[in-house]
Amino acid sequence: MDQVGTQRAPRTVLTHVIGGLALAATVALSPFFFASGLMAPGWAVVAFVAVWLALVLLGALWVRRRPLWVVPIPFAAVLIWLGGMSAGGAWLGWTP
Repeated sequence: MDQVGTQRAPRTVLTHVIGGLALAATVALSPFFFASGLMAPGWAVVAFVAVWLALVLLGALWVRRRPLWVVPIPFAAVLIWLGGMSAGGAWLGWTP
């Protein structure tokens, strides 16, 4: 219930559930960012973790007011991680 006896519309609840699942997916990507140290140098791991943390905080801020804006965040996180690791391997010589 929102305020005095009113209930949320089912659509609003569904959007919040979808936003919450997207935020949970972003949090579930944390092992990839923290395990980047198996291939990347320390400075890159710090950068990857900082980006992941910024995305999680952004999602946490958006999930209450604009829950559907959170949906692209896990996809962006995957693209950033894969792109960064691939670029580091190709151009900076990062190897496992």
